[in-house]
Amino acid sequence: MTSILRPTIAALAIALVSGAASAQTVNIYSYRQPDLIKPVLDAFTAETGIKTEVLFLDKGLEERIAAEGANSPADVILTVDIARLTKAKDAGVTQALDDATVNANIPAEYRDPQGHWFGLTKRGRVIYASKERVAEGPISYADLADPKYKGKICMRSGQHDYNLALISAAIGHWGEAKTEEWLKGVKANLARKPDGGDRDQAKAIAAGECDIGIGNTYYVGLMMTNDKDPEQKEWANAIRVVFPTFENGGTHVNVSGAALAKNAPHRDDAVKLIEFLSSHKAQQIYAEQVFEYPVEPGLAPSEVVKSFGELKSDTLPLADIAKNRKAASEMVDRVGLDDGPAS
Repeated sequence: MTSILRPTIAALAIALVSGAASAQTVNIYSYRQPDLIKPVLDAFTAETGIKTEVLFLDKGLEERIAAEGANSPADVILTVDIARLTKAKDAGVTQALDDATVNANIPAEYRDPQGHWFGLTKRGRVIYASKERVAEGPISYADLADPKYKGKICMRSGQHDYNLALISAAIGHWGEAKTEEWLKGVKANLARKPDGGDRDQAKAIAAGECDIGIGNTYYVGLMMTNDKDPEQKEWANAIRVVFPTFENGGTHVNVSGAALAKNAPHRDDAVKLIEFLSSHKAQQIYAEQVFEYPVEPGLAPSEVVKSFGELKSDTLPLADIAKNRKAASEMVDRVGLDDGPAS
């Protein structure tokens, strides 16, 4: 059985360096929440007998691996965003992997050309619209700045990776000047200061605090099927997924992904894990249990995700989006997005 650990960073580091993890264990440093990766890691262990140990970090993953240097126990890096994948590469904590199995399983547009990272799943950055208070019909990203939505939009922090990627994509389509004016309009339309996570925006809509939220597609599936917290089913039932688009007709998508750590002590087993994560079996698990869109060509999403409607992905290259991250972050601060509408 795969072991998902959430001890302190120091405690896990001591355990790994002291040899608690054997050669038949892959050590994963992850920005992805443990509960989202547990199903696929369990399947990997069941198929190969190789265990996994997960160190979950909210921030500083690249810096930690760099500080550990050649003695780092990290084998595989898992992360939630194209910008973080490219950041790990730029920080020099990954190594190139030219693997025929992985290259065959993952389309080139979701792989680093030098083999330093691999996209594993896709998710759309969409609109959660109140079923009761928002009329059915299309809503574009540009529409989020329309004054008709004044006081009706809620969102998480503009500095969160998911929103920075969306703003970065807007810069790619519109340029910085137009995007900044748009962001000012979005800020003016906020119902409150940005706060919480994506699920909290659905909760706020259900409570009548706002009519429109910005969130990832997979959170809707997780809420719809959450038997442990039935209240989340009520949040999901209060919203309708709308796929906003840019002028090219595409919805912004981001990826979760993996990279082989620079000094992976269990490299062979780490490569087996990345191969497995790219496999049809793992892609099915991601689709059915985590409600993400597979990167495997032709593999359909789950029935739950299909119920949202059709996702037409933006064709702007992910690497180009990642290049705009710094400009997007500075823009969020310059506009004062996280200060809320009254600032």
